[in-house]
Amino acid sequence: MSKVVVLGSNSFSGQDFVDLLLEQGGHEVIGVSRAPEAAPLFARYRRRHEAAFRFVQMDMNHHMDELLALLDRERPQWIVNFAAQSEVAPSWEHPEHWFQTNTVALARLVNGLREAPWLERYLHISSPEAYGSCEGTVTESTPDNPSTPYAASKAAADMLLETYRRQFGFPLLTVRATNVYGPGQQLFKIIPRTVISVRLGRTIPLHGGGRAVKSYIHIRDVSRGELDVLAKGRVGERYHLSPDEGVAVREVVERLVALAGASFDETVEVTDERPGQDAAYVIDSTKARTELGWQPRIPLGDGLTEVVAWVDEHLDQIRDLPLDYVHRP
Repeated sequence: MSKVVVLGSNSFSGQDFVDLLLEQGGHEVIGVSRAPEAAPLFARYRRRHEAAFRFVQMDMNHHMDELLALLDRERPQWIVNFAAQSEVAPSWEHPEHWFQTNTVALARLVNGLREAPWLERYLHISSPEAYGSCEGTVTESTPDNPSTPYAASKAAADMLLETYRRQFGFPLLTVRATNVYGPGQQLFKIIPRTVISVRLGRTIPLHGGGRAVKSYIHIRDVSRGELDVLAKGRVGERYHLSPDEGVAVREVVERLVALAGASFDETVEVTDERPGQDAAYVIDSTKARTELGWQPRIPLGDGLTEVVAWVDEHLDQIRDLPLDYVHRP
């Protein structure tokens, strides 16, 4: 049985990855996050596998010595790092917070792990935002060209990790996945927020009229890909996880509003585009598909229907929760 530590296990992506590990079996899983363990509403594993999971509350920015001691004591073969400040637009307000978590704390972590004899594989969750504004098909060898503080902090983190891989043989694997969605996502995200707004009779801002094209992919498809990379990927390589095609944000909102039985014009308020919004481009995932046999399985229509059902099932809990992003440094 392998031991896996999941950093950032409270995150939307982290909790689903934990759930997949527990569903698969054969893993001892320890989750670490800075906030108390997520409620069952937002952590699928707590509705299905809670007894098989250990959670530890630690903040990488303030408890790094304790975290490194925990890792040295537990000696996991695999570490997966989802921990990050991950929102794009708010990173313009306090870029130092994004660099502190995404780059500076990470530097202490990797330096503390670089000679750990028990660590076999370290999977770092990066972001295609690091590619910035570019045209055409983006492969794993496309140069980074970040256009926001968030993207710059993630690009810097990836460069830092690569230097440790080259210098010390750090067992690095990297994933860049496109726009994840699914049940349990943060309520301020466009997909759940659209459904919630319909149910509560509120309007939702649509930045730039929703012209931006996103590559939405169901969180479980991404978790499966991450596990494939962790188990079968080549150390030192970066892998993309993306759907077959992109879709305009406006179309996604239109489909959600229709599924919820409401009027698009009464639900949406068009606003200005956000600064640093990248042009549409295609993230190519041929490498993961050919080397690992991975491919997305959940069609967008099925995934959106699943989100509507999740909101409807938990609306009594959701209605009392904030729908806006709340920044924590």
